[in-house]
Amino acid sequence: MIGIIGGYGKAGLQAARVLKAWGNRPLRIGGRNPEKHRQTLINQFPEAEWIEVDIENDDSLKKFITGCELIINCVGPSHKTTARVMKICLSNNCHLVDAGEEKGIEEISLPFHGSAVLHSAGALPGLSGILPRWLAGSFDNVTDLTAYSGGLDQFTLSGAEDYLFGVFDKPKPPLSAWKDGACRPFALKRETCVALPFFRDEVTLHPYFDTETEFVARQLSLINGQWYMGTAGERMSAALEGISGQFYADTKGAIKRLCSASQLDAAGRQTYFNYLIQLEGIKQGNPLTRTLVLQATGACELTGAVAAVAGIALLSKELSFDICPVSAISNPGALIPRLSETEIISQLDVFDCSISELSQEIEGEI
Repeated sequence: MIGIIGGYGKAGLQAARVLKAWGNRPLRIGGRNPEKHRQTLINQFPEAEWIEVDIENDDSLKKFITGCELIINCVGPSHKTTARVMKICLSNNCHLVDAGEEKGIEEISLPFHGSAVLHSAGALPGLSGILPRWLAGSFDNVTDLTAYSGGLDQFTLSGAEDYLFGVFDKPKPPLSAWKDGACRPFALKRETCVALPFFRDEVTLHPYFDTETEFVARQLSLINGQWYMGTAGERMSAALEGISGQFYADTKGAIKRLCSASQLDAAGRQTYFNYLIQLEGIKQGNPLTRTLVLQATGACELTGAVAAVAGIALLSKELSFDICPVSAISNPGALIPRLSETEIISQLDVFDCSISELSQEIEGEI
């Protein structure tokens, strides 16, 4: 049996749909008020178990986990819950795929009896680290990476909280990039009104550099790498520009501000979340440039799908049993085929050209 904690939120519901389509294990869907949601979702999941679970209560968690081979944790804010769920799952010999991450979980020391824990298994971090590693498999060696992710989406309160804690609660140099084989602060700058191919709107580009991007840079032996989050919508861009000071002085206010800005920008519009990843390197002695494009309906839905396909790959024994972020799995290609078949992915293509050449091609078509 597979248990999904937070199984009727945006991410959890998408995970449940992917796992139901797979059909190899019965589902147990949990949360604080499952009966209310069961009544509206019974037609989608007529055979699922619906069980109340309080993620802040160890006994409640143990009761929910009992009988499960795998737990998918989609409860937010994850920076407060991942470690607790991880400890309970490991203590009960149950695999865990957690869509989020919590500071310090790499320091947790528990008996390892072959139960896998894949954390940070969402859209970003998560798939954002898997995609460049998968694309790099078509090169003999990679030298340069340029990556854009983002679009137009709506934050939930817990999603906004996780995002802000991920940005501000980890010490790292500002505006950093990977230059000449090392992290270089102030190598990039924020850019406004940027048109990117396959993004429906002009976006504001916010440079970011975190644990995952550094891992990818080292794993691929990059010479240069630059990563940007692209946000469409004036309110979101303004909120992100001025929110750093507010986060430390008024964390709850900053969370509400970001959530409200994203919802106002997306009101009445179709949301989307894209990746645009360009790699440069060598193949059979010749220079090669390839660009990956992935378009999805939204970050929350994509997070649920990533967590679900990671769980399927674990149970199918396509991944080694380990404790690591999902971006560090030994076989990143194991997730891509199943993910591309989900309903939330509208495009996943690789082009033998650069991002700028793609832009010119699209402009020429218009």
